[in-house]
Amino acid sequence: MSQKIPATVITGFLGAGKTTLIRNMLQNADGRRIALIINEFGDVGVDGEILRGCGVEACRDEDVIELANGCICCTVADDFVPTMRKLLDRPDPPQHIVIETSGLALPQPLVRAFNWPEIKSRVTVDGVVTVVDAKALAEGRFADDEEAVAAQRAADPNLDHENPIEELFEDQLNCADMVILNKTDLLEGGEHAAVAADLKTRVRAGTRLVPTRHGEIEVAALLGVGASAEDDLHNRLSHHEMEGEEQHDHDDFVTFIVSLGEVADKAAMLKRLEQTIAAHDVLRIKGFVDVTGSPARLLVQAVGPRLNSYFDRPWKTGERRGTELVVIGEKHMDREAITGLLRG
Repeated sequence: MSQKIPATVITGFLGAGKTTLIRNMLQNADGRRIALIINEFGDVGVDGEILRGCGVEACRDEDVIELANGCICCTVADDFVPTMRKLLDRPDPPQHIVIETSGLALPQPLVRAFNWPEIKSRVTVDGVVTVVDAKALAEGRFADDEEAVAAQRAADPNLDHENPIEELFEDQLNCADMVILNKTDLLEGGEHAAVAADLKTRVRAGTRLVPTRHGEIEVAALLGVGASAEDDLHNRLSHHEMEGEEQHDHDDFVTFIVSLGEVADKAAMLKRLEQTIAAHDVLRIKGFVDVTGSPARLLVQAVGPRLNSYFDRPWKTGERRGTELVVIGEKHMDREAITGLLRG
């Protein structure tokens, strides 16, 4: 077991802070050779670009691999396994592999893939880390359907009104060895204690709850869990596995890209983003903005009503500038109206 390369699976709902957590990890890697596999949900590699722009040796371009052909748990054979083979066959294989799943991925099928013979003999799942948005939980999101659905099922076993977001959240918690309770700086009063108490009723026995701000955690605590999760799948069943289903789909979600040119007024652009989120069923918006006259690109990330933006790095010489925003939401979103609002 000591000769196997450890791999950490980082999962969590959209905007919980997975990429920020990984960026902090890379900036404090202490010389570890870490390879990243990023499963983008959408066509723009925003998360990969954020991590490549972190400015440290651990962010080498060749060590950041993006899988953009769909949810990683649905494309294991076609994308994930071949990618792992290439990493492991390098002359200088990584010392640790970190996999960031999309917010819509089930972690269990991915962990199961580590039992493929050509992978199992060389890699072990060191731990599954689920990042959760503490403020969202405190506001009642992703927790309000559990009792209602249980009551409906008890009253009528033919009902199936399960919230797909709640189901994903349940699966990500059930597979976790560690739950990162992120954004605790936004909590007030007794919210922290209430959220932690609720999570303890949802996770498996022995799962650690770790409060963080801005995804900051000691690398030694994040890596080196030693869970060997691929050998513990019987304790990590997903909702679909418990129901006897083989896979899930993403018909309840829509992702599309809004491409814009230069943006002359940064403040007006951010205001349009806020108005769009408030007016439509948008789960998340993320991307880069080309602000007129600025030598750096503006990174924007919005989760629910919260919008963050900052200039993450200068535009590179010869790099195509532009504004591209990935919009993620439920299938009944009005794509045309959202695009119109963002274009102003």
